[in-house]
Amino acid sequence: MNLQEAQNEIQRAGVFYSRSNDATGRGRHQIRDRNWVVVAQTPSPGTPIGEGDAVLSVVKIGEPSLC
Repeated sequence: MNLQEAQNEIQRAGVFYSRSNDATGRGRHQIRDRNWVVVAQTPSPGTPIGEGDAVLSVVKIGEPSLC
């Protein structure tokens, strides 16, 4: 799913602060959330989270996943 959809799911769970990082290691910022796709997440799906616990690793749509 794209980054925006993932953030929406997290917010539906009642958590409004999550983080994302460039899974390529290039440190790019995710300005347009819909242009990025989630390739990994911490903690794993189904784990209860609090504010700031969710970390989404992303690549731009069309890029290979390194995860």
